[in-house]
Amino acid sequence: MLVLTRKAGEGIIIGDNIRVSVVEVRGGGIRIGIDAPVEMKIHRQEVYDRILKENKEATQWELVDLNDVSDLLVTRKGSQ
Repeated sequence: MLVLTRKAGEGIIIGDNIRVSVVEVRGGGIRIGIDAPVEMKIHRQEVYDRILKENKEATQWELVDLNDVSDLLVTRKGSQ
């Protein structure tokens, strides 16, 4: 991990096309600005962690769930 000290108005460059700037330092927090290509996904850490958790949960199927889906498909196909 790279640790830097920056003041308000200063920033860093990541690669050739991402700029992170310190916008304001107030109390116990800082405001940062990020200039990056629109196709680049940028999330707060807690949001990203929740996305990963929900994606993992979405892939966890139980056999009873699959049986229920199978029964619904058979029922739906038989009613056509």
